[in-house]
Amino acid sequence: MAIAKAERLMNLALCLLGTRRPLSKRELRDSIEAYVETLRSGHGAAASEDSFNRMFERDKDDLRELGLVIETVESLDGEIGYLARRDSNRLPPITLDAEEAAALGLAAKVWQQARLAGAASGALQKLRAAGLPEDVDPYEAHGALEPRIPVHEAAFEPLMLACRDRRPVVFDYRKATAAHPEPRHVEPWALECWRGHWYLAGFDRDRGAERVFRLSRITGKVRSRGARFTAPVPDVVTVRETVASWAGESADRSALIRLRTDAGYPLRAKATAVRELGDGWDELEIPYGHGLDAWLVEFGPDVVVLEPAELRADVVDRLRAVAKG
Repeated sequence: MAIAKAERLMNLALCLLGTRRPLSKRELRDSIEAYVETLRSGHGAAASEDSFNRMFERDKDDLRELGLVIETVESLDGEIGYLARRDSNRLPPITLDAEEAAALGLAAKVWQQARLAGAASGALQKLRAAGLPEDVDPYEAHGALEPRIPVHEAAFEPLMLACRDRRPVVFDYRKATAAHPEPRHVEPWALECWRGHWYLAGFDRDRGAERVFRLSRITGKVRSRGARFTAPVPDVVTVRETVASWAGESADRSALIRLRTDAGYPLRAKATAVRELGDGWDELEIPYGHGLDAWLVEFGPDVVVLEPAELRADVVDRLRAVAKG
């Protein structure tokens, strides 16, 4: 079945690229054997035509997803035709020096463990076809560097596509302080990885404001909605800055915590002062800002908040909510 589909897509692409005038759906149907077979094998004329129409629309979408620019042209008599102009589907000659090729190779390596591995490899193949020198191997350049961006959340791919296509989504989200998830209606703007976790920035319709969501707290499936965005998308979506402010990066106070020895290295990196207490514990002074309580909860029993009292209370409330869930 995969070979048959690939052959069908190839024949459709050749027809669209080889014509000088737009071809109607009927002409394409009669020119490609797979479409003719679909009409022959259908049960009734109407059912056969419906099967062909669905197959043709899927094939056009697949070719466009692969990068083929397909134009839709309406003739004087109102008939719709399709073609793929060669000048619209030809990349100009591309010249890359060693450093640029290495940068592309590293960018592609980042996604080799993620759902975008196929797209990254496909992009490099297109660059090869467009003139990337055969003696330049972007995967081998600076091979000592092995960048990785882990993507384990099932919500990543549907949210990435929704951001690209500007489609609102609905998903169930569990806040750190809540025992159960709640539905959220969001207009997704951008995804970004920060401290090993993926975050989504977008417009929360229920709250009427910008919000940032951690993907690991999204439960169930992400459902797309056909409606348009209702809020303007910022020119620059600063996901990392927003998350950093919620995590206490823009802190103007200090907190005193007790941390187990040989644990919590991200906290130790932020500490402005460290004192050994003995018995397997250290005392750290760290910057305190909005959202620090959510971060401290992630370290579980390895962290004890000493002061201020409001931070200690917030951490205890979050731990109790997790215990109830």
